[in-house]
Parts: sequence; C-alpha cells; structure tokens
Amino acid sequence: MGAIIVSIGEELLTGQKVNTNAVWIASQLNLAGIEVLEIRVVTDHWQEIMRTLQEAYALASLVLITGGLGPTNDDMTRDVLCRFFDARLVLNEQVLDDIKGYLGKRGRSVTELNRDQAMVPDKADIIRNICGTAPGMWFKKDGKDFIALPGVPYEMKEMVRGHVLPALMIRPRKQYIIHKTVLTHGIGESQLAEHVAGWEKALPKTMQLAYLPSTGIVKLRLTARGPEEGSLHEAIAAQVKQLAHLIPRYIWGFDDDTLEGLTGRLLKEQGKTVSAAESCTGGTISHKITSVPGSSAYFKGSIVAYDNQVKESLLGVPFKTLEAQGAVSREVAEAMALGARNVFRTDYAIGVTGIAGPAGGTKTKPVGTTWIAVAGKHKVTSRHFVFGDNRERNTIMAANAALAMLKSFITGE
Repeated sequence: MGAIIVSIGEELLTGQKVNTNAVWIASQLNLAGIEVLEIRVVTDHWQEIMRTLQEAYALASLVLITGGLGPTNDDMTRDVLCRFFDARLVLNEQVLDDIKGYLGKRGRSVTELNRDQAMVPDKADIIRNICGTAPGMWFKKDGKDFIALPGVPYEMKEMVRGHVLPALMIRPRKQYIIHKTVLTHGIGESQLAEHVAGWEKALPKTMQLAYLPSTGIVKLRLTARGPEEGSLHEAIAAQVKQLAHLIPRYIWGFDDDTLEGLTGRLLKEQGKTVSAAESCTGGTISHKITSVPGSSAYFKGSIVAYDNQVKESLLGVPFKTLEAQGAVSREVAEAMALGARNVFRTDYAIGVTGIAGPAGGTKTKPVGTTWIAVAGKHKVTSRHFVFGDNRERNTIMAANAALAMLKSFITGE
C-alpha cells in the first residue's frame, strides 16, 4: 500500500509554520508497513485542494490529509471532500455532543460555527476528536482510503494513535519497513562516508543507508524492507554490530536518543550532579540539559559568564590568566569548569569559552575558535575546536560537543 500525505494550509507555504505533522505521520505509517510515496503541501484554495485530491487518488491507495477542518471561512477541506466524494452534510449528534462536552469543560459556549462542525459528510466514517472540536473523516472508495484529520498536532496525533494506526495495523500487509538510526558525533559527513565505504557497499540489496547530517551530528539511517519482520530486525542488528566495530569512537546513541538525554540518564544512574559555566554558548548547554524531564535531580545550575569580570568575580578565573592567555583559551575554559564545580558543589562541571562570531576573530583565534573543558573530582580535560564562521551553528555545535565530552568523561571513554 502506497500513501500520500497532504498538508493543507497557506501558513505552511509562507514559512509561518513548520510542517511537523507530515514528518510524524510518515513515521507512523512506516510502522504499519506503509510506504509514503509523496508529501504535498497545498494552500487553502478550493481548486488546489481538489486538484491535489484527484492526483492523489490516481497515485495512491491511502491519502492522509491534515488541516482545513476548523470552524472558520478559510477551512474548506470538508466541503471539498463532499464534492470529491459526492457526499452531503448531515448533522451528527455524537459529534455535537463531543463539541458541547469539550467546550463545556473549558467554560465556553457553543457558537454557530462550532455547531456547523457537527455537520459531517454522509459518506464518511467519523473519527471522534476528544482533544478539540473538528472530527476526523474516513472515506472509502474503490478500495482506496482518504482520511482527513485536524491540523492541530496534538489533536491529529491522538486520532492517529487511537484510531487510524490501530485500524491500519490489523490489515494484512505485504511488507514490513524497519528503520534503525545510528547517531554519530565528532566526524563530518564526507569523512564518515569514507570510513564506512566498504561496509556500505556490502549491505544487502534489501537494505538502504541514508546520511542525515545536522549541526555537529551525522545520523546513519538503515532501512530494511521485506515480508518477515523478525528477519529484518536481525539483519539490521547484524549490520549495526559491524558498524559499531568500524567506528566505535564516533557512535554515541541510536534512534531518538539525545546527548542531553543520555548524559542525564548516566548522571541519574550514578547519583551524580553537574553544573555549567558558559560564555559563547550563552546558556544553550543549560537549556539542553534542562529540556529533559527530571533533570532537576542532577543539574544544579549554571553561570553565563559572558564578561571577563563575571568570569573573575563569580567563577574565580584568575585575572592574570585572562590577561596572559585571553578569554578564549584552554586555561580559562578549565578555570571556568573548576569554578562552576566549586560554586555549585557538583560532581562534574562544564566550562565553555569561544568566539561565536561573526566578528571578534583574529589570525591566531579565528571566528569559531572554542575551548571546552569538563571537570571532575580528580581531573580536568579540555579540547580545542574551530567550528566555523556562523554564529548560530557555532553555538549549537559547541553545546553538542560539550555534552559529548561530558558523556565520555562520565563513562571514562
């Protein structure tokens, strides 16, 4: 079964919103063994929506649509679907009760626009919406399925998890699609490709490799397709084992792992704590660490020591060191880490100082020059990086590098 995902909304085409719905839906359809053929984004215009539905009908057996089911005049997906499937709108008492209940719990009254949302196509099976007012609609014609869902992410996800995916999963399937993502850090995409060239060339024909580079991290995604789920898992596990022997120093996680999540897990398991002293990253490391639920168990705090006086007065970085070595140096990064560990009384601490750019670089210390240090009870380790000339990219790469260093420091790698 091939699928097309149709995302409706002018805001997706103007850049006002990122189309996260389509990415998430594609991952869920893969769980049901359904190949996504295309992802289309369409504006809120009747003719464009109709044309897209007609083309999707000719190409795919499953079309999953999000957006345009709200109560306002620019929401026209329901009406276009009525025309496409030659359906008429009828009042659905269950939908009306759901709307009344949803709004009533929030102390809101039902408007005429809300009542209109209870008018649904008579040729559609209705998918109840327990998180909003727009019901989902499932049309079936000539062995093909068209499923229309709200564009609000949490409403859509609840309906996919609770109704759509379970219904698709019980259908007989001809293939399974298995993904495994290997996460690497500390090596560029082209260099990584050279390291694994022989291994990649020897992959089975039923397996594909994709390189997914992001800021400071390269993901290697293995995809296997076939009729036997168990054998696919075994085949991918065997390839990942080979890869682990090939590039052990660069692999730090798998699938949905994050550096901050893995590091937090290690700290929690060992009952250890961490703090940070940040200059060029401006609190990015602390933000990443605290984005993990439960991080209060191991993260004590941070000091954003952007100014040298703050480095000296709050972290105890010696003035002579700042004067002699400069703020961006091994000595200052290590002093910052030791100072944070002392201030917050933590087991570990991170110190980061650098030139984020776009200005401020010199011949000996160009933009992107960064020193990162990690301090523990008995030692301090530090590394020198030159990330590049883009400020935002430098900040993210420095934060990722710091977390990777902390993880290695804790595990003794």
